Amino acid sequence: MIRRLELPERTIEVSIPVTMDDGSLRVFPGWRVQYNNARGPYKGGIRYHPQTNPDEIKALAFWMTIKCALLNLPYGGGKGGVTVDPRLLSRGELERLSRGWVRAMFPNLGPQVDVPAPDVYTNPQIMAWMTDEYSRLAGRPTPAAFTGKPIEAGGSAGREFSTGQGGLDVLTALMSKLGRAPKDTTVAVQGFGNVGYHLARLLQRAGYRIVALSDSKGGIEDKRRLGMEPEHVMTSKQAKGMIDGMYCIGSVCDFTNYQAITNKQLLALPVDILVPAALEDAITEQNAGAVQAKIILEMANGAVTPEAENVLVQRQITVVPDILANAGGVVGSYFEWQQNLASEHWTEAEVLQRLQSMMTQAFEQTWSKAQQHQVGFRLGAYLVALGRLAEAMKLDHPR
Repeated sequence: MIRRLELPERTIEVSIPVTMDDGSLRVFPGWRVQYNNARGPYKGGIRYHPQTNPDEIKALAFWMTIKCALLNLPYGGGKGGVTVDPRLLSRGELERLSRGWVRAMFPNLGPQVDVPAPDVYTNPQIMAWMTDEYSRLAGRPTPAAFTGKPIEAGGSAGREFSTGQGGLDVLTALMSKLGRAPKDTTVAVQGFGNVGYHLARLLQRAGYRIVALSDSKGGIEDKRRLGMEPEHVMTSKQAKGMIDGMYCIGSVCDFTNYQAITNKQLLALPVDILVPAALEDAITEQNAGAVQAKIILEMANGAVTPEAENVLVQRQITVVPDILANAGGVVGSYFEWQQNLASEHWTEAEVLQRLQSMMTQAFEQTWSKAQQHQVGFRLGAYLVALGRLAEAMKLDHPR
């Protein structure tokens, strides 16, 4: 089993020609890594990023294999990507690139083969284009070929914020085990994209105090520790293009009690909970010693390096690993896939109730395994996931 998991089952590399708006032709490299399908169709996102490369995609595909097994989903693991900065493309160029990726990958995709979803710099609109292109090539409507679509294109209620909601569900279960309540619990969130924003919004509504937020350009800190409302920060970001060093509600801005901070400063703030929700390698061996939080909720994939985790564990800082903390996204995708296959539509309340049940169950199993073997959360999660993978692979014939 270990030998088979050391390498992905299939790595697909394609070249995607795109006619640009000025009539010129550009060719973008694209990938899909299908790591393991012993438990079901490959499942994993597609990212558009200038630093996307095959090694990154391979690592993320492995993590998806583990994550789906941990959540007991009938999926294997996969991941895809294109090396591109989508912010430099027009809407038309982005659509042509997205449809081109599907045409290149079509023989290796499908509801029972490989089901992609959004990831870094991809969104519901891109999934809608991809689904439409797949359906055109298949000769029939096939909404279950992709997840993370808009509601109007067969998407699921609650899917947009399911990653953040799942993170809250896991944190709620952990706080219960620790005998702690949200009241007076301070939180700093690094990364104010879809995941970070929705998690911060949900945490604030649950009673946590959001005292620092940041995006790639910098952040804002509430010096009084009274807590901010993420919706107001998002409104300000959308208006100014960045998170400013002030807190604004409408036209009234507070320059005195809030200050601009860097991402480096945010990671070292004296808060109860730190949420790295940006890109990988945010907390390394170099800065792990400066972390003052007692709990780290790893919402970005690979945000804490193995070397950093060793430092954090020695300092008795609880790390809730990415494969558990951010698994709400793939659970939400699973619900969308189920609804598409059965031609059903569930209400948001139904989706959130099912999500909470699955996330809490995965947390309890991870907690139990970690306690049983006296190891940290990450190793406990891997023990649960690898146990399930082993059982599935025993039934699978060697390739």
